[in-house]
Amino acid sequence: MSLERKDEHDHDGWMQERDLTPVESIYLTVLIWVDKRLRIVDYLELLEDLYYKVNLQMPKSHTEQYNLDNKFWYWYPLYALGSFSTIAYVVASITGALLGFYYAPAAAAANGDPTIAYNSIIFIMGDLNLGFFLRSLHRWSAQIMTAAVFLHMLRVYFTGAYKEPRELNWILGIVLISLTMVFGYTGYLLPWSQLSFWAGQIGVEMSLSVPLVGEYVAQLLFGGYTLTQSTLQRMYILHVFFLPFIVTLLIAVHIGIVWMQGIAEPH
Repeated sequence: MSLERKDEHDHDGWMQERDLTPVESIYLTVLIWVDKRLRIVDYLELLEDLYYKVNLQMPKSHTEQYNLDNKFWYWYPLYALGSFSTIAYVVASITGALLGFYYAPAAAAANGDPTIAYNSIIFIMGDLNLGFFLRSLHRWSAQIMTAAVFLHMLRVYFTGAYKEPRELNWILGIVLISLTMVFGYTGYLLPWSQLSFWAGQIGVEMSLSVPLVGEYVAQLLFGGYTLTQSTLQRMYILHVFFLPFIVTLLIAVHIGIVWMQGIAEPH
């Protein structure tokens, strides 16, 4: 019997004492290797402790007060709208990235032909393999996302899920549905068709109608008081570069708060 004190951090010895499958051994070896360098286990324990502390402070829900089955509300269709809108956003993001390989944000027209942007849409819809399906999937996923987000906000309002302590997530939801509308508007202008052109003109007129700062808003968002190449370029940058990063970050924060606080059942 050795009098030497046992090393509490002898991971190799700890693993040898247990009957582990090859998959478990590989998983634990990788986890131990990463943890020695990044201390991820400490951070996971901190998040777990924070999670339970926050949940203990949550007011009792309807199912807790009346001893109902929690699974009933989790499977209720209206409680899946948030996840549904997130899935639609992911599909729209992937299909939009693929469409970006073939779309050209140029408002110029050659020899009286339609604009380059519109011609790229015609090419995607008519000549590209599965192009019609790809653009349709992008369009329908965007419309489904908009409808799901709107219905999700209605469900949150009518079930009282916006009340304390979930006010911050309600505000984030308002910001997200507003950005979803901006997403739809900027994407609507990208084909640079007749519908896009006049929708853009309406946007210019609405910007100019803002008191005091209307002209500055029109110049910032549309590049002037009439629709030009600058307008299309701004819509493209907003739709492809600016909005995706902001919306993805806010969705991650939104879902993170739901994970910490739990799903708010009707009160």
